[in-house]
Amino acid sequence: MTTLTDHLIVDGARVAYREGGSGEPVVFIHGTPSHSYEWREVVPHVEAAGHRTLTYDLLGYGLSERPAHRDTSVAAQSDLLGQLLDALGLDRVSLVAHDIGGAVALRFALAYPGRVRRLMVMDSVSYDSWPSATWRRIIDEDLDDHAAMPQEAFDDLLTRQLTMTVADKSLMTGDVLRAYLAPHASRLGRASFFEHQVRHYDSRYTEEITDRLGGLTLPVRILWGAEDEWQPVRYAERLRDDIPGAELVVIPGAGHFLMEDAPGRVVREVIDFLASGGEEDTEGSPGPAR
Repeated sequence: MTTLTDHLIVDGARVAYREGGSGEPVVFIHGTPSHSYEWREVVPHVEAAGHRTLTYDLLGYGLSERPAHRDTSVAAQSDLLGQLLDALGLDRVSLVAHDIGGAVALRFALAYPGRVRRLMVMDSVSYDSWPSATWRRIIDEDLDDHAAMPQEAFDDLLTRQLTMTVADKSLMTGDVLRAYLAPHASRLGRASFFEHQVRHYDSRYTEEITDRLGGLTLPVRILWGAEDEWQPVRYAERLRDDIPGAELVVIPGAGHFLMEDAPGRVVREVIDFLASGGEEDTEGSPGPAR
């Protein structure tokens, strides 16, 4: 299990992170409602395979600072990623990104193509795919009144949502469920969840880059859970078709948090992708699903 061990001030805000291993650097970007805990079964194996890893909590998430009145949209998180890499002396990296982290990574790769060696996106928000129907209802009903929500009601709401992230519902119970709920186990945590996460569930951040996806020339692998209840596979197929040379891998029996449903398969796909070539693999037609 990986635990964030260090903190760094980036653009005036504190970011919690962890570096490990040695070799070619790869950055893991988590999604929502989540934090870097989701990579605990993946990162150690990637390090063992000979890679330097960087895992961090997005601003407003997990152990990172939750500053009031700070933009924590995927656009702002993409800018912050560049500053974090600068602060750590990382010029060119591979990115492995999940959910909204996928949007952060796609925006970063489009803005700074020379800084990204390879890009893997997992069950990423894209196009007009988000917020999902259940999140849209929460935005409509609870976003402006969240301060009055008791902790028990909040836990029930988030538990219902987290249960939707896995195909095997028994996986989102016990210690695992508690770990996903833990960052929000306070009044500040609840407020931060709505203000730093839910308030920025906005598809304009992905729709505004749709016409630019064809300009990506780096190796891209799209990893998707076949039973994702929030991001249907048709969005993965659309990404594959719009990104030149992109390969789509659909994992049966996995949901939106595919690293919970199928951690071993995710590890194998990540290590295999990172072992593939760099620029020499950037040409070619879109790869088939497999």
